[in-house]
Amino acid sequence: MYPVQELQGGAEVSLLFASFVGIPTSTVMVERWWQIPLSKEGRPPRLYGRRHRIYRLVEDTKHKTQDKMELLLTQTVPKLGGRGDTVFVKKSVGRNKLLPQGLAVYPSPENKEMFTEERRLLREGSKEDRIQTRTGELTLEFLKKAKLEIGMPTSIQYQLTREIVCRHFLRKLGLVVPIQALTLPEEPITGLGDYWCEVTVNGVDTVRVPMSVVPFVHPRQKKQEEQQTNLEL
Repeated sequence: MYPVQELQGGAEVSLLFASFVGIPTSTVMVERWWQIPLSKEGRPPRLYGRRHRIYRLVEDTKHKTQDKMELLLTQTVPKLGGRGDTVFVKKSVGRNKLLPQGLAVYPSPENKEMFTEERRLLREGSKEDRIQTRTGELTLEFLKKAKLEIGMPTSIQYQLTREIVCRHFLRKLGLVVPIQALTLPEEPITGLGDYWCEVTVNGVDTVRVPMSVVPFVHPRQKKQEEQQTNLEL
């Protein structure tokens, strides 16, 4: 049996605890299903055996959503962020892993100012002094495995420009590449074939991405060809 503490209005709090050391405690809020009728002054309320021993759950703190902890990362942590990023994690993760291992600090005004100044120096400093962000590292990993395919019409004469390549990066790979971050070969690209382009991420690291120029096929025609191929199989 758990001890029950009476509150105003007939509500009760059941303090669930264990006498064994190491078992965490929790609190459950319950209230009577049937309200106790008022009694005369000076007399205790009259309880009916079965009716007034039926309770309704109001709140269980054991399964209550825990508030998250705000921290500033001092190092790159996979699936969380990079140095200087503000993250919100479970209190157990912050207190048992990130803080003891020196991977994060509390977001005090002094710490926020320190990381803000550090990022400013990295942006304004020389290329050798810059550090890639966590998002930049993920982008680099994606680009190293990527291959861009550009469809161009064969009935007209054309020259592949950086604007066209940037649009295809967004359309085919879902990646926004600024024009100033893209480099094409010095020799103009005016025909079909395999080429390359270079993408610079955050002005720090550069990745060479394979690029193929193929004949343009209308999406509707391409879909019909795929359906025809599936029917033949």
